[in-house]
Amino acid sequence: MPLRRYLQLDVFADRPGAGNPLAVVLDAEGLDDATMQSIARWTRLPETTFVFPPTTPGAGYRVRMFSPHREVPFAGHPSVGTAFAVLDAGLARPIDGILLQEGVAGVLPLSVEKAGAEEPCVIAVRTPRARVVETATRDDVRLAGALAGFLPGALPPALLDGGRRWWLVEVASEAALRGAAPDWDAIAALAKSTGSMGVCAFARSEADAGHDLVVRAFVGASGPFEDAASGAANAVIAAWLTHNDALPGRDGRYVASQGREVGADARLQLHVDANGEVWSGGRVCPVIRGQIDW
Repeated sequence: MPLRRYLQLDVFADRPGAGNPLAVVLDAEGLDDATMQSIARWTRLPETTFVFPPTTPGAGYRVRMFSPHREVPFAGHPSVGTAFAVLDAGLARPIDGILLQEGVAGVLPLSVEKAGAEEPCVIAVRTPRARVVETATRDDVRLAGALAGFLPGALPPALLDGGRRWWLVEVASEAALRGAAPDWDAIAALAKSTGSMGVCAFARSEADAGHDLVVRAFVGASGPFEDAASGAANAVIAAWLTHNDALPGRDGRYVASQGREVGADARLQLHVDANGEVWSGGRVCPVIRGQIDW
């Protein structure tokens, strides 16, 4: 089997160790499903992506995403990180600031913005439209255990589907969320009974914090574990806030902080455009460039 270009990246980060890690295998032609799953299991990272030539006119590349356990139709940080890897390798280029990614979820645009010649670019994916599956109350018997450790905020709990389903829970303050201790058994039971990923909790930030929202994503479906930085989960939060006319920041743009509680310090840049589309992105930090011999 030929050597293939391989990168490991930190996504939603301006320095190594601050974001969510991702492995990218370029030149993936010839790899079958079982081999890609084996590589993803071996990397032991949240996701590993594989880049192929596009089959859709206009797309810059085609990507498949795998967790260590299964193929993933769509996820935010693999989309943003793969776009960086493709640009870094010169496999595609943006047209009018837009790069088109072909994947299981269809063809999705990614914006590529550069603030200055010396500044790293910010890449954001336009996420699949989220829909509200249901709203609930905190005393709902399904939610009571999973939400017991979270001091309630203004909005009611809600289940949203944006490619993956999350229970969204607003918490009263940043300090209350950062200090919260989840009941993992209850979150895992909730995820299983409702076909969701788990609980994604958010809170408004304190003044001059450098971010507008703080987010913690508690995955109960395949773990349990706390996600260091999730572009898709943050996009679903942005959709829910838009639905309630409760967006923070200005002009549909805000910054979310995620991952401090698990040793990271990610910054995600969210943008809800005039059409109500949610763009989720940030910076990408390359850590390893090399080859994989599988």
